[in-house]
Parts: sequence; C-alpha cells; structure tokens
Amino acid sequence: MSAERPSDRDDPAVRHRAAPSGTSAAPAAPRGIAVTVRRKAARAAALLPALALALGAAPAAASGDTSRPVLGDCGAGELCLWENPDFTGKRLAFELAGTPIESCVVLPPGHTADAYANRTGRPVTLYQSRECGTTGEFHTHPSGSWTPRSAYQVRAFKIWER
Repeated sequence: MSAERPSDRDDPAVRHRAAPSGTSAAPAAPRGIAVTVRRKAARAAALLPALALALGAAPAAASGDTSRPVLGDCGAGELCLWENPDFTGKRLAFELAGTPIESCVVLPPGHTADAYANRTGRPVTLYQSRECGTTGEFHTHPSGSWTPRSAYQVRAFKIWER
C-alpha cells in the first residue's frame, strides 16, 4: 500500500514521498532554494552584532565580549559627543531644548569629538570645520544613530528642524 500515485514518479515537480508511519517529514526544498536560505541566514547572522549596536543593545562588556565598542550613555533628546573613539573620554551633551535649531553650534575651545550619538529626534550635521563650513568633512546623521569612530574630528554641529 503506497501513498505514491503512479503519475507522481514521472512528474519532476513532485519532490517528496509519503513518510514511513510514525514519522513526519516536511517536503524537501529544491536544492537552489535551500542554498539561498542558508546563504541569507549566514548574512543575517553576520549583521546581527551591528544591528544590536545600532538598536542600543546591552553593552558588550557586560557579556564579557570586549571586541566590540560599548555604547555610551546618551539620554533621549540629546546629542552626545565623546572626545575619544568607542564612546570614551570626556562627553559633551547638548539637549534639544537648550540648543538652537539650524544654527552652527561650535564645541567649546579645546574640545573635539571622535564618537557621537544622536538622540535628538532630528537630523544632525557634524562638521570638521568650526564654522560649519562645507569645505571640510561633514555628514548628516539621522536620529537614533550611534557612531563609535568618526572619520574626522568634529568641531561643530547643526541640528535641523526636519
């Protein structure tokens, strides 16, 4: 007594047969699909640490892993700037309520930033120039972004309305 119909043997679209009694078997995926799924799963696993960092996961040091940067302390509604990479060194925090919008804000004399977090709820442009000039490096970061290592020393910024 077989669950297979005679026409199934000749049909290449039929990929599975009835499982022996007492077991359950899911239909086997065609080889191309299984390989694609494994590759996508591997890519997703490789991106998980970066995603966890971006979403503000628990600090790496708490888990014993010191190979990744630890997120710094930055409250909601703040732009936080650290003098050293990986959110270390002196931290400057600017609250949205006390910072002019769409105006160039220069960091205090002697201060630069090499790591930053934008939790203002608005986009922020960080400038290499103290005059918010576009002749030096500058980048705009959306709210919720955390940058453990800047490509340049930040000396000024602008918080945008939208």
